[in-house]
Amino acid sequence: MISILLVSSVVFTNLVFAKSYDINMPTGSSSPEAPYFWQNEKSGLATGDIEISVGDTVVWQNADQANHTVVSGTPSEGPDGVFGSSDLLAPGKSFQFQFDKKGQYPYYCILHPWMTGTVFVTDGYKTIPKVGKTIGDGTKVFDVEYHFDRLLSLVAIDKEQKLLTFEIVGRPQSDDNTLKIRLPSDLIEGPFIIIVDGKKITHFEESKNNEIDTISITMPDDSKLLSVMGTTIVPEFGTLPIIVLAIASMSIILWVRKFPIGLKSL
Repeated sequence: MISILLVSSVVFTNLVFAKSYDINMPTGSSSPEAPYFWQNEKSGLATGDIEISVGDTVVWQNADQANHTVVSGTPSEGPDGVFGSSDLLAPGKSFQFQFDKKGQYPYYCILHPWMTGTVFVTDGYKTIPKVGKTIGDGTKVFDVEYHFDRLLSLVAIDKEQKLLTFEIVGRPQSDDNTLKIRLPSDLIEGPFIIIVDGKKITHFEESKNNEIDTISITMPDDSKLLSVMGTTIVPEFGTLPIIVLAIASMSIILWVRKFPIGLKSL
């Protein structure tokens, strides 16, 4: 009974946060001379490309006066069998597909092979690149990933306090205030202390997988700063200082072997 309840909870959660996005085939898109072949209502792009999250659905609407198809694959290699409209899409008809796996899914119209696009399916995580470039010689950097309906921006790394501080930008876009952040263990090691706007947060979850710590926090609506304190943080010495230290140590060893008497006299 408990297992059934847990499965039902997961399914319900996915349904609540999954979204649907339209891609329209505008009038005249059947002609290779058309200025564009798709209208992406999510981003406004006319390239046929769209980025969505796992569980989301894309709906292709035929707003043209000609028949079309939507088939996964490429004109050069043909359909790959992942998805496709089984019948011709007459004017006013649509085809939809829900994406349940990460990946890149190219598609095209068999009748008009110049109409191509790609669905990029992600797990919903954004990336803060090159975290740690201000530490040591700047050669040891990490990507920090997070899932949140607002944006995070790294503002400080405190080596003494073993602290990462992020600014929280924008307003909540949904009722889900859960922040999930992935931290490489080589950047900062747990267990962690979480501070939001100067106040210590005690209710959060953390897990570890393949040297990546994932922290899940329910954030206040009006939060502005997030600080994560660990037990260790990115080493002070980068690659270059270590090489310099190794060369210096080797030089001392060679000098001692060559002039052992001189060393004893010091």
